[in-house]
Amino acid sequence: MPSTVIRRVVYLPELSVLDIEFVTGRIYRYLAVPEGVAAEFTRVRSKGGCFNRALRGRFEFVELDEWSAPAGP
Repeated sequence: MPSTVIRRVVYLPELSVLDIEFVTGRIYRYLAVPEGVAAEFTRVRSKGGCFNRALRGRFEFVELDEWSAPAGP
């Protein structure tokens, strides 16, 4: 997942949350994300573009103090 903005992403289907760590070190958990949206996000080449189009401003989120999701690809 090469991205200049996003370091890693993990979707937790049992919680419907998408955890995203940005290269800045900030980590956000996006809530109530449908599996199809998460699948598209993890599949696309341009993570930043997809983030802006499919996630930003569309889902509630919380900032996490540390990475708590299982290690993702």
